[in-house]
Amino acid sequence: MATECKDIREPQILRPLNLVHNSKPQDSKPSGLAPEAEAQRWKWMVFFLCFYGFMTQIRPGESFITPYLLGSDKNFTTEQVTNEITPVLSYSYLAVLVPIFLLTDFLRYTPVLLLQSLSHVFIWLLLIFGTDMLAMQFMEFFYGITMAARVAYSSYIFSLVTPSHYQRVAGYSRFSVLMGVFTSSVVGQICITVAGISFMTLNYISLGFVSLGLILSFFLRWPKRSLFFNRNSMSPGTGQTPLEMDKINSKPRMKPASRLNKLAMMNNWKDSFLVLMFQELLNIVKLPQLRLWSLWWIFNSAGYYLMLYYVQILWNEVYPTRDNRKVYNGGVDAASTLLGAITSFAAGYLKIRWKLWSELVIGIVTAFQAALLFLMNTTDNIWVCYVAYILFRGSYQFLVPIAIFPISP
Repeated sequence: MATECKDIREPQILRPLNLVHNSKPQDSKPSGLAPEAEAQRWKWMVFFLCFYGFMTQIRPGESFITPYLLGSDKNFTTEQVTNEITPVLSYSYLAVLVPIFLLTDFLRYTPVLLLQSLSHVFIWLLLIFGTDMLAMQFMEFFYGITMAARVAYSSYIFSLVTPSHYQRVAGYSRFSVLMGVFTSSVVGQICITVAGISFMTLNYISLGFVSLGLILSFFLRWPKRSLFFNRNSMSPGTGQTPLEMDKINSKPRMKPASRLNKLAMMNNWKDSFLVLMFQELLNIVKLPQLRLWSLWWIFNSAGYYLMLYYVQILWNEVYPTRDNRKVYNGGVDAASTLLGAITSFAAGYLKIRWKLWSELVIGIVTAFQAALLFLMNTTDNIWVCYVAYILFRGSYQFLVPIAIFPISP
């Protein structure tokens, strides 16, 4: 089951919406440090966050959770894993995604990163010590939390630097996560195929790494500002909040307090996060190019993650081996991660008139993905399944950065 290869699989780097492009990061106000010291300070913070992102992806047992659940350690049936355990992930992810997204910005990232790291620890404690169906369902529930909490890492890094550094630090954080996924998959495959250790031992190793990630999360700095809820609401060119401006402008006319309160409430409502987000949604609907890529991202991502959730079950049906050394899930995950990184990087250098060729590119790549899914579903050769999976992930990662260009200009 790819219940285990999901949240690390797709490190998504969020880019700030247009409504906050002019907001200042937490370190933009004078700190009393020399410019060189201040620059060195935020560089170290970015370095530590990237190191944290790398270490939290080192979970070598993740690629082998399905054979672990179906093997002698847990003895669950394929029907139980497919119909009773894995679906909990999808439902829990759906239930917590929006609340965690809002809480991430409201709580300023760090608490949600702590929650994510703590959930990873719970996942492996349940995998190791859980024995019944309920324990595995709770394991999937915590997986849903870790997936939803990815937004905290993706957006946290933007609170550390000025907008001029957004593109660079986004690349650093994405690279660190991809390298963590790649390293984790390679280590897991070496442990299984070369060292011949058991899935249970591999899960103990994973528990050690996620525990280290939890410790590192306590050293993350708590930003003073965030992109939406905790940004400063200053009037352009004045340095004063709308409420302050209302009070100043109201003095000559001696408006009553109730009138001031109403004006303040109206200004707060207009500047509220939800209203601004709704306005962004309306902008997307009005622009054909944004609408096209947004719809592609929604539906293609839905199919992509469903494939990730269940692909290991498919592999086990195509090749139901009991010899752990012949289970190559980790190597396949490593190869697909590497191809995804290469295609994603290459997409950034393509010089194409997307307004003219968007529909054609989307159609060709989506048809290619559909053919790969059909091939995986009909073949009885595990190596064909592996190759189709690698190409599917690579094609998805190829289009994601291309979709970012028109959506987040």
